Amino acid sequence: MEDQAELTGWRVERREGTAVELHGIRPLDTPGRGVWVLDVARPALVLGSTQPERVADMAVAAALGVDVVRRRSGGGAVLLVPGEVAWIDLTVPVGDPLWHDDVGRSSQWLGDVWRTTLADLGIAGTEVHTGPLACGPLGRLVCFCAVGPGEVTLGEQKVVGISQRRTRVGARFQCAVYTHWEPGLLAPLLGLEEPATRAVETAALGIGIPADEIVAAFLRQLPS
Repeated sequence: MEDQAELTGWRVERREGTAVELHGIRPLDTPGRGVWVLDVARPALVLGSTQPERVADMAVAAALGVDVVRRRSGGGAVLLVPGEVAWIDLTVPVGDPLWHDDVGRSSQWLGDVWRTTLADLGIAGTEVHTGPLACGPLGRLVCFCAVGPGEVTLGEQKVVGISQRRTRVGARFQCAVYTHWEPGLLAPLLGLEEPATRAVETAALGIGIPADEIVAAFLRQLPS
């Protein structure tokens, strides 16, 4: 399902489909700034571009009805469950005022947008990570157990995950905010044992706000 709209300075598109279908779209083929609001149709474990498939238990995934797919941006695994995550991708072309040649600084503006979005939703005290990737013992396995440049935290917990893929024409930023963080599926899918399971459970925070409200607030904060 696809729906298109216009926002000042941005082309906004909404799509629903499987994680394979949504990761397979090519927004960088469209010139100018773009926003893709994506709704996953069924549960999926999305591996980062450099993660080997062996990190996932395929037999468990099949038994639980969870797709295992790969994205083209980096980072650890992300669990997508319908209704439990706000998933927004953005594209920024080379030469745009929001473009930055330094990968470590290129998503800072986006983190600031998310921080003001969360404040608009009544969630104060968040911070945008400005340092290098902070990767604990599970950070290379599970996306929300690491904090990278531009990502947003509340205290010690990650609230907004951001990954990016850069090409010669621009960058695609992929953002995820959980409405509920209950990663019970991650333990069997990734073969986690205690205390790793407890570490994953406390690493991130679901904000308890419906995805549609998160998306609407985010679109209100986008720079023109």
